[in-house]
Amino acid sequence: MTNLHFAARRAAPVARASAGATAFKTRLARDIAAPAFVAALACCPLSPAFAQDGIVLPEVDVDSASEAPSTGSGERISSSRLRNLQAGSSDTAAILQSVPGVSGFGAGGFSTLPVIRGLEAQRLTVLVDGVAIASACPNDMNPPLSYTDPQTVGAIDVITGVSPVSYGGDSIGGIIRVESAPPRFAKQGDTLLTGEISAFYRSNGDGFGGSLSMTAASDKISLTYNGSYTQADNFKGGGSLGIVRSSEYAKTDHSLSLAAQVGSGLVELKGGYHFAPYEGFPNQYMDMTSNKSWFLNGHYAGVFDWGNLDVRASWRDTDHAMNFLADKGGTATGGMPMNTEVHSAGYAVQAEILLGGAGTLRLGNEFQHQWLNDFWPPVAGNMMMGPNAFINVNGGKRDRLGTFLEWEKSWDRGFTLVAGIRNDQVWMNTGTVAPYGTGMMQMADVMAAAAFNAADRKRHDSNWSGTLLARYALSPHAEIEFGYARKVRSPNIYERYSWGRGGMASRMIGWFGDGNGYVGNLALRPEKADTLSAALSVHGGGKDGWSLKIAPYFTHVDDYIDAVKLADFTDTAGRPTAFDQLQFANQKAEIYGIDLSAAVPLWSSSSAGSARLTARASWLHGENLADHGPLYHQMPFNAALGLEHRIGGLETRIDLTVVGEKDRVDPTRNEPRTGSYALLDVQLAYRIDNVRLTLGADNLFDAAYYAPLGGMSLGDLKATGVLRPVPGRGRSVNAGVTISF
Repeated sequence: MTNLHFAARRAAPVARASAGATAFKTRLARDIAAPAFVAALACCPLSPAFAQDGIVLPEVDVDSASEAPSTGSGERISSSRLRNLQAGSSDTAAILQSVPGVSGFGAGGFSTLPVIRGLEAQRLTVLVDGVAIASACPNDMNPPLSYTDPQTVGAIDVITGVSPVSYGGDSIGGIIRVESAPPRFAKQGDTLLTGEISAFYRSNGDGFGGSLSMTAASDKISLTYNGSYTQADNFKGGGSLGIVRSSEYAKTDHSLSLAAQVGSGLVELKGGYHFAPYEGFPNQYMDMTSNKSWFLNGHYAGVFDWGNLDVRASWRDTDHAMNFLADKGGTATGGMPMNTEVHSAGYAVQAEILLGGAGTLRLGNEFQHQWLNDFWPPVAGNMMMGPNAFINVNGGKRDRLGTFLEWEKSWDRGFTLVAGIRNDQVWMNTGTVAPYGTGMMQMADVMAAAAFNAADRKRHDSNWSGTLLARYALSPHAEIEFGYARKVRSPNIYERYSWGRGGMASRMIGWFGDGNGYVGNLALRPEKADTLSAALSVHGGGKDGWSLKIAPYFTHVDDYIDAVKLADFTDTAGRPTAFDQLQFANQKAEIYGIDLSAAVPLWSSSSAGSARLTARASWLHGENLADHGPLYHQMPFNAALGLEHRIGGLETRIDLTVVGEKDRVDPTRNEPRTGSYALLDVQLAYRIDNVRLTLGADNLFDAAYYAPLGGMSLGDLKATGVLRPVPGRGRSVNAGVTISF
């Protein structure tokens, strides 16, 4: 039996709350809610027997099943692992950096933008409960993962290497899938009331928050509420680096989910509300002063004699506002207000057809609609920001229709093949725009708006992608995987339609944290990436035994969307500053590297408990082939060593993280160099019946360092006039409690 990625483990959560044939159907329905992981060489092909009644399964422990060693190019962060980390962070993307090959570049306190093997957030497929969340900010202050919270997430699946086409299109990088906990049902004839409440405190930044999850269910109907709140003040940098301004934040999330078992299928309806009243961004000129988002998702997963059917529909509205918080001199009536409205909707239909000895066929179709309005209200009495509103994006539309066909076949002796082809049609357009006014001080924007309005702004891309994955079990203790993918991504709305040429207008565009200004480009072509990846996994000793994984990769990107310099930004005396005005442009790039991970048990006994050593390391090289300079936001060599010990209800973990010097920096964006550093984190957790207590310290020795992908500390520049990279977080003592009922 083979098992690439996570298909064999996805059934576990529902099994805990139900048994028999009903539980089996529910478990399988949840399985096909993530069809791409089944497609990713799940080595136990489904058979028609999965639709039969009368099969009794034993209960499965959720966390132990989820912690099974991963293979191939995927890894799962289980609910138990998330709960271990939630006391130290409310930032889901930051937690992902424990996966080899995953890093993140600095943003707000819960809005880190993930990077997988050198490819940044805009180039990744990020799904929350199977739904893509459209960008709604010229600074990407509300990325998809900012709408999640580690306190309430069920699990996160990450694919760093080649992934099947069934998992999504319009991206050239890895996959991040965030899942809520599956619905729980009572045993037949019973009712179920269960839940969890948690709270935490972090000394650095005086952060605190909590969450509540509750489920009421019969054997056919399940109703679940999830809610969380978190807030923090500015954090302190390590050593003598002092307070990092514009790093405060607050947010709350609420969702209500209704699920029903209908025949051989599962129906879910989930709605929710997100509100962030403020979030500082130390490496941006602006801060987020409000973000409100409402969503409604529908999902049907059915199991039939011929195979499986998965249908999703989604809707989301977002109202987003930016201005300056107090750290950047914001006032109640002044500053520079910037407002964005986004409406998005879509559907996805996927069928998995069982072909018997010929394997499995998957085919699907999906549609995503995005409408975006971005306008900057005038500021009374300000000659540069008035007398009219600045229309940055006027009803921008981005519609994508994706269709795929994928085949999977497993042979004897442990060989599995997945081949797929995909087409994504992307249509984009936007209305006419306008500067604040027509004065001489606004002439650069006046001329740019006239040229933009006169141009043909309608765009249509037909993007073809394909994937070939092969996996072979060399022995019961060793597997090898090879993958090739050709993937294509069209530019986003801001990359194509940002038009302002004035210094102030262009500084408001960009999610890179580098202090530069960005101008869009109507002539941009879609990015086209060819990726080769491999993974060799060896293991032994069962679930808690030893393991080693070596995963090299190579990616070549044609029409890579990078940036070229347009002009110097100057101060009031006309002297060049450290920042420039740049424009998005197609170039060529390549990225190659290797990820390593390993684990080994140290001892296990009734008197001394069990101990385990884990290790990971990542190295990559990214190069712009047009100017032969380094690509922006490439993580230097990094490694981590972890020691885990368990005895009775006590769990202890010590983690040492080492990051090398960042001496390869992008000269076009004036990227700063950062030094090497080492961080030590410790955590103790103790469980008493249904209560779990956590106490830990991040950066125990308060090491001073600058985050390699943190960008420039513009909040500190505004307050002190001193320009520096964003400091890394200093020591924080964290405490948490979780009560299950």
